[in-house]
Amino acid sequence: MEADVLVIGGGLGGVAAALSALRAGRRVVMTEEFDWIGGQLTSQAVPPDEHTWVERFGVTASYRELRDGIRDYYRRYYPLTEASRAAAELNPGAGYVSKLCHEPRVALAVLEGMLAPYRASRRLQVLQPYKPVSASTDGDRVTSVVVRHRDTGEDLTLTAPYVLDATETGELLPLTGTEYVTGFEAQGTTGEPSAPAEAQPLNMQAVSYCFAVDHVDGDQVGDKPPNYSFWRNYQPAFWGDRMLSWNAPDPRTLATSRRTFTPNPDDDPLAVVADQRRTGGDTNLWTFRRIAARRHFLPGAYASDICLVNWPMVDYLEGPVIDVLDAETHLQGAKELSQAVFYWLQTEAPRPDGGTGFPGLRLRADVVGSADGLAQAPYIRESRRIAAEYTIVEQDLAVAVRGDRGAVEYEDSVGVGMYRIDLHPSTGGDNYIDVASSPFRIPLGALIPQRVDNLLPASKNLGTTHITNGCYRLHPVEWNIGEAAGLLAAFCLDRGVSPRAVRNTPALLGDFQARLVAQGVELSWPDVTGY
Repeated sequence: MEADVLVIGGGLGGVAAALSALRAGRRVVMTEEFDWIGGQLTSQAVPPDEHTWVERFGVTASYRELRDGIRDYYRRYYPLTEASRAAAELNPGAGYVSKLCHEPRVALAVLEGMLAPYRASRRLQVLQPYKPVSASTDGDRVTSVVVRHRDTGEDLTLTAPYVLDATETGELLPLTGTEYVTGFEAQGTTGEPSAPAEAQPLNMQAVSYCFAVDHVDGDQVGDKPPNYSFWRNYQPAFWGDRMLSWNAPDPRTLATSRRTFTPNPDDDPLAVVADQRRTGGDTNLWTFRRIAARRHFLPGAYASDICLVNWPMVDYLEGPVIDVLDAETHLQGAKELSQAVFYWLQTEAPRPDGGTGFPGLRLRADVVGSADGLAQAPYIRESRRIAAEYTIVEQDLAVAVRGDRGAVEYEDSVGVGMYRIDLHPSTGGDNYIDVASSPFRIPLGALIPQRVDNLLPASKNLGTTHITNGCYRLHPVEWNIGEAAGLLAAFCLDRGVSPRAVRNTPALLGDFQARLVAQGVELSWPDVTGY
């Protein structure tokens, strides 16, 4: 199969890249290895991590279209109360992690709707469930990618003038021989204050298998999961307690902090203010990532709230899943950890009334679209990252370094983002790394490999470091990266130029940035106070 633009990976960056290239008039083939497109937002089941000003500015027009579509879907199809239906900034889950916590299937429906007219016209072909297994190159160009069907083993050879790697772990980089890095870079290489003295390529952020639960009457306890005893007593050196407890490090202070868990609190979902500048929101784990607040809906519509478990205790630390021979063993271990956490919640977790266990908790496999009740895909926080023309480093945006100057204002900006540098505990035994950052730009140089001409990153695999990956990995930034990559491929085809030429030729760069702005991509932050 051939197309103008080949997008390998159908996560948020992949969908944004495909949509951007399609709207620019190009033909696209997009692949996805799981049953749902949407990545973090759907198959990984993670509600969006967004900045404080998301309702006003700081995201692309198409990402705002996605957010508006999610709210409209609830208003159109769900039995909302009159007050909730009228809420302009409806937060269906009333979770504290985001101003738009919602069920994964709703995001899936909206994403599919955004792509539907292009599928119908055959300008877009989506191949599921296919995963890349090999690639061919000619000098500094990728000539083809072979993808394999997950269930049948069928291989397809795909070709296009431009190939975008939107996989969760940068799968195309080793397959194409594109230079890349993993894990921690050495401080001597990057100059970053938070980097170690020596490079640690296999020291990567934890992966997690998220899951959804609700709480109903009756005993829902099933069989004890594999290796439960191991995980029940598991205690990393820096944790301060067993992981299966309500105690965990505070990401910002690293002091041991006690969380609470109260299923189905009788709170007013319209009174919830999700603003992580005020609080991390994770004090009460039930409301932290709640994705359906029952009081938003007419009485009887929901027997319970639905809570998404993406908590410190499901972070798997025993080993990385990238560039190691035992990756599948670690992925299975991450599943076992999440299964152990759920069983602990049902049977041994301390309750506010002094008892133990919440036997009324049940897995909502239907919510995440899987057979075993866990998310279809692991939540991947850290990818392989291209060796780029420009690598974003901590001192480009850390408040401790930049102060009131704000982040570096890259002249080749292709978008914006904002989030603290938020690194979860890692496979090398590191605790959280949490660094205050300024609202930042996305430089085009971070999307261009140092050598390969027609391969572009369209997800978390752009030119960041281990440290700056911590704020360039979130939902709206990944979408912006993919959108810029998709339009860049289309622009290069229109003009007959290379991505490198676009970045390094002022007239071409200006024309490309004008295309981005016309498409609704913000290239800089407004001059406001309160950052």
